[in-house]
Amino acid sequence: MTDYTKIDTYLEENLDESIAELSRLVAQPSVGAQNLGMRECAALVAGMLKKRGFETRIVDTPGAPVVYGERKGKSDRTLLFYDHYDVQPAEPLELWETPPFAPSLRDGKLYGRGVSDNKGHIAARLLAIDALLAEFGELPGNVKFIIEGEEETSSTNLHPFVRDHLELLKADACIWEFGGVDHREVPIEYLGLRGICYVELSVETAAIDVHSGLGGSIFPNAAWRLVWALNTLKGPDEHIRLPGFYAKVRKPSARDIELMAALPETSEVYQEQYGIKGFIKGLTGGVEMRIEEVFTPTCTICGLTSGYQGPGSKTVQPARASAKVDFRLVPDMDPADVLEQLRAHLDAEGFNDVQIEFLGGEAPARTDPDDPFIELVCNTARDVYGVEMQRIPLSGGSGPNAPFIHDLGLPVASAGLGHPDARGHAPNENVRLDLYVKHARHMARLMVAFAK
Repeated sequence: MTDYTKIDTYLEENLDESIAELSRLVAQPSVGAQNLGMRECAALVAGMLKKRGFETRIVDTPGAPVVYGERKGKSDRTLLFYDHYDVQPAEPLELWETPPFAPSLRDGKLYGRGVSDNKGHIAARLLAIDALLAEFGELPGNVKFIIEGEEETSSTNLHPFVRDHLELLKADACIWEFGGVDHREVPIEYLGLRGICYVELSVETAAIDVHSGLGGSIFPNAAWRLVWALNTLKGPDEHIRLPGFYAKVRKPSARDIELMAALPETSEVYQEQYGIKGFIKGLTGGVEMRIEEVFTPTCTICGLTSGYQGPGSKTVQPARASAKVDFRLVPDMDPADVLEQLRAHLDAEGFNDVQIEFLGGEAPARTDPDDPFIELVCNTARDVYGVEMQRIPLSGGSGPNAPFIHDLGLPVASAGLGHPDARGHAPNENVRLDLYVKHARHMARLMVAFAK
């Protein structure tokens, strides 16, 4: 049995230095959607790995570069960490209490864009590695990092990168980029991610906008045209009307239902946190709602743009309209199938003039809840958090775990430093320092146990 007293002491005594390093990383903007600071951030991340004796590469892709690092350890067992250095846009800037790229420490939290999603995870994992090196002079086992720059924009180039570097990325298991505790302070183990197919639908009915008094009675209206097209995708019953959309949906297993039934009730938490009065489909809570939340595919209008939306009035008939739409996919759906179904549906409904631009997609994937690696991650967390990790078969969100599970053949486990008010894609994103240390403690224990 390893005594972690010195390791835990090291983490506490070196926390300030680690937070300073994280602050430098957060201060470097790396907004993938705006192609802002991507190469500079990749170089900064590579430098952080080199500082720990990792052999590093910065590999160009058609998009943002991928950072790879590897350090040999005492054991031949290899643990792969997947992280990303890109962050969400910081807008709306006026809602930040302090500037998003000027990290601010207050009330036991560090604030800044990307501090939780995902730069804090990178820094905390490196802090754990620092502690292991200080205690043992070497790592217990081999450690590899793959840190990409397109996770927030659907990881367009990651699957080809993994497919082209199977030998480089060869490992025995993978720790994913996110995780954390729920509202009860219980650490959560997400065993899979839903897929996604993200598109922009657009239609153009004229060369230029026209005076609504001239065109309102005789010209086609792009905004109405798009609204009518969108109205065919899903009815008030919430059933998605694309042909064959549900054909590959795999129903939750008895084990899935057992795990979902063990989760706490969230309906009141959701209503209070998000200010909603109720749920769709007549749902009121309970295991039925928790299963529906992640095991049912979705079609979501994420944004609508057309015509004049400024203050006051402008009598104009728009020539163009567009909408951002995402489909969240469950096992065993495929984003390529959804694209074909969407085109076929719009054409059949008489909307062949509505254009589809594919903005990114990922297949769903998941790890067996009883895989030995999952057991190890949960067991090593118990010593840190004092309670059992709660296993959730599938997350409602999406990410590029499919190539790691299917191409590399790895069990993938989540573990992290998030909390319900981390505000990962919102203003005032933050990480709690106590959870930052706990994640580092967990990762140190995991690396030791995994190497054995």
